[in-house]
Amino acid sequence: MNAPTTPSADGSTPGEDIGRPAARPAAPEPAASPVPRWSRETQWPPGSRWQPLAYQEREHRRTAEDVPGGIVRHDEPRSHAAGPHEPGHHHPGHPGPSTPTPSPDALLIRATLAEIEPIADKVTSYFYALLFVRHPDLRALFPAAMDVQRDRLFKALLAAAQYADDAATLTAYLSQLGCGHRKYGTLPSHYPAVGECLVDALSRYAPQTWGEEAQAAWVRVYTAVSQIMIDAAAEDERTSPAWWQAEVVSHEPRTPDIAIVTLRPDQPYPFLAGQYASVETPWWPRVWRNYSFSCAPREDGLLSFHVKAVPAGWVSRALVHRARPGDVIRLGPATGSMTVDHSSDNGMLCLGGGTGIAPIKALVEDVARHGRSRPVEVFYGARHNGDLYDIDTMLRLQKTHPWLSVRPVVSDGPTLGLSGQLPQVVRKYGPWNAYDAYLSGPPGMIRSGVDTLVGIGIPSDRIRHDSIDELTASATSSATG
Repeated sequence: MNAPTTPSADGSTPGEDIGRPAARPAAPEPAASPVPRWSRETQWPPGSRWQPLAYQEREHRRTAEDVPGGIVRHDEPRSHAAGPHEPGHHHPGHPGPSTPTPSPDALLIRATLAEIEPIADKVTSYFYALLFVRHPDLRALFPAAMDVQRDRLFKALLAAAQYADDAATLTAYLSQLGCGHRKYGTLPSHYPAVGECLVDALSRYAPQTWGEEAQAAWVRVYTAVSQIMIDAAAEDERTSPAWWQAEVVSHEPRTPDIAIVTLRPDQPYPFLAGQYASVETPWWPRVWRNYSFSCAPREDGLLSFHVKAVPAGWVSRALVHRARPGDVIRLGPATGSMTVDHSSDNGMLCLGGGTGIAPIKALVEDVARHGRSRPVEVFYGARHNGDLYDIDTMLRLQKTHPWLSVRPVVSDGPTLGLSGQLPQVVRKYGPWNAYDAYLSGPPGMIRSGVDTLVGIGIPSDRIRHDSIDELTASATSSATG
């Protein structure tokens, strides 16, 4: 299924690969598998091992009480900042503060993934081929080009395996995915098909570690994963649409490849400064990319994004070079945890690289909107002076708010500001021990920035940024967006 991406270093979201739509995969020869089949006419067969628990409960009620029932829903509101990379949580790919003894299921799943990791592309390609041949109706839920999708699937599997024993982190991560999948048209009845094809693909390509115990472990974990995602989507459906329609009301080119796009949603759109949203254009259906909001919530309800057109980027190039006022795009729900803690009196140290300045600008507006005087130090980095496309806006904000300081930093060539790599320049100032840090930019900048800030005494739980793992995955999948 589709996993959400994270805004890339420059504020756009890499992960696109332009070209002609990929042909439907040829039918692979199904591998011999111990997984029993169920009738293709029955998507949720009674007693199926792939039934999410809510379905099992519904069937029990139907039998015992002879009344129709739906998916069990819980009444917890969805947090805007929920996610495995929220401060205080450890997102997939980063070790937690302690390493408890893994459960037998976790060990079996990790062993399988370790065996297939060298051939992950082949395994995921085979999985999707199985899925689309056995369930051709599901092909319409996916984009034409599947290369990025294959990488996302394996990353999601790795996350599930690593956090199989960490219910809180896994639930936060998967709940976000389950809510995000609503915009693709994902239904509870799709999960059994995915589980069956996933196990068949793993059993074919992991002969050394596969067996009845491994299969049982994957069934148990996948069933739990499905349940979390279905419950989250069902709860989200109670209060939010699967997507919002939004009209382009302003399109302002700033450089040949950067534009500021302002939108008017068709209904109220809840978000927090520092978050991001997935965007789909009418020119590339089912291709979604994530962009950070460049504004705090506004009274007029308008939203703005800074978009950089990257080479071969379907969505980014469409938004920069093709979109015009009057065009209508679609937005997924807001997500991300790089938000301001307004209960704290700590100062804010903000590092923004490239179009990563967009969410930093939103954070500044959010502080101003709340009317609390707290020091905010912004370091705005770019490779060349001409790449500081929004420096005039940031300097105007600095003149308006005495608590705000803005320092431009240029790594290559002459500059009227500071010279050098952004994290190293920040090290020269301070001290920063009384500050919370916010980073938005390229994966390399975030990684070196976090190392630098921890090295000069800022605790890691006071450093907020988007998931480095997802940023890296996005940036390395064809370096497009």
